Amino acid sequence: MELTKRQEQIVEIVKREGPITGRQIAEKLSLIRATLRPDLTLLTMAGILEARPRVGYYFTGKTPMNLVAKALQRIKVGDVKSVPVVIRENTTVYDAVVQMFLEDVGTLFVVREGGYLEGVVSRKDLLKATIGGSDIQKMPISVIMTRMPNLITTTPDESVVLAAKKLASREVDAVPVVRTVDDNGTEALEVIGRITKTTITRIFVELAEGK
Repeated sequence: MELTKRQEQIVEIVKREGPITGRQIAEKLSLIRATLRPDLTLLTMAGILEARPRVGYYFTGKTPMNLVAKALQRIKVGDVKSVPVVIRENTTVYDAVVQMFLEDVGTLFVVREGGYLEGVVSRKDLLKATIGGSDIQKMPISVIMTRMPNLITTTPDESVVLAAKKLASREVDAVPVVRTVDDNGTEALEVIGRITKTTITRIFVELAEGK
């Protein structure tokens, strides 16, 4: 959230002189108390200030950035994941290019029967294959996809902060959201969603706007 100039002045006064009453704050700003009431209510609800009856307001030590960070820690991947765009291993590079264009995404997840993760292919991967001189109408996507253990994934229970760190550290546009399942006695990763840079950006914007 972004504070107004007057709200910033109130916070500084309370930091310096708190606990302090609303009347005293108003006097220092040469305003009437009723004028400050909406600002004090917002700052209290946001957790930046705390009010004690017959004592006054005091600064909690929290800043807007602290509050945004805490809010992000509470948001789980499962709360914001979107529908994954998947293709099968035998899909040709040509068909993968067409699907990426139609779905307007930057990453496709390659799955085998049952929706189990086998690989990931990015826009860059497809571009390299397309300009490489190969017959993309015959080349299967499995030839160019990134496979385990080089894949990065996230789970519904992880925080979006951790997911964002994975996106940033690997410099990728999206990661698959998976859950571990038993596939005939072997462990497999079922693709149940995706998290993208756009997802993370939207969350930051909404938090900054106080939504």
